[in-house]
Amino acid sequence: MALAVSIPSNAVIGPNAVLQTEAALVEAGGRDLAERVFAQAGLSHLLTERPGEMIDEEIPKALFAALFESLPRDEALRIAHRAGELTGAYILHNRIPGAVRTLLKVLPARFAAPLLLSAIQKHAWTFAGSGMCTVRSGAPSRIEIENNPLAMPDCAWHVGVFEVLFGSLVSPKVRVGHDHGPKLAGAPCCFEIAY
Repeated sequence: MALAVSIPSNAVIGPNAVLQTEAALVEAGGRDLAERVFAQAGLSHLLTERPGEMIDEEIPKALFAALFESLPRDEALRIAHRAGELTGAYILHNRIPGAVRTLLKVLPARFAAPLLLSAIQKHAWTFAGSGMCTVRSGAPSRIEIENNPLAMPDCAWHVGVFEVLFGSLVSPKVRVGHDHGPKLAGAPCCFEIAY
């Protein structure tokens, strides 16, 4: 079964794409690294004026581009993935009610995964901005984001987010794979979730 969601026209995204990237940069290389990458993106002000509400998708898009411009690819991938993990942990503990977390954890994976996919579909604009998100339950499940504004090599940030959410709520043995993405013009970013 596939579900698609239309994206609000204001093209906003959750602030954790920025906040948790800052945390991952500090974790990897200290304040100096965070300051350097944010400066490269023209976003130094966000290190003191931390966003607390939804932000324009162009902000994390610029930050992610600066991450890959400033650092060797492998290091940028690790930091982006870690930022995704931190974002997933934030969502898990602050945006998913405790009763829902408990329910998903006790359900068999084949029942928990479609429920989590449904929630992801309903709130897709928080991580897909102006992109179009489609989810498909099954074994494996799939999440596709057409015109993903936060596309990057291997979509490491999204992979990190999905690994934490599905690994915590569906199965600790989850595997999130990614194909297509920015390498193929016009192709959606496809995430395959096996558990």
